[in-house]
Amino acid sequence: MDRHPQQIKRERQDKKRRLKNISQMSELKTSIKKVLSMSDQKDAENLYRDTVKLIDKAASKGLIKKNTASRRKSRITRHLNSISK
Repeated sequence: MDRHPQQIKRERQDKKRRLKNISQMSELKTSIKKVLSMSDQKDAENLYRDTVKLIDKAASKGLIKKNTASRRKSRITRHLNSISK
């Protein structure tokens, strides 16, 4: 089977993208879990803002879909509001 230069390059690019996507998804999931485990409102609010930014960036870059981003933001917002009560 022939190995065309374009195919070799495509595989190399795919590996890089896959590692980058895995890293970004891991960071996103960790950040969401941290917000959901918080019980102090001040700390949770700061982390909440950063997490929402991460979610929005992931959605705009196509890492997650728009509705998934919306659902996750809604989930952490509900948690933040339940802490403040």
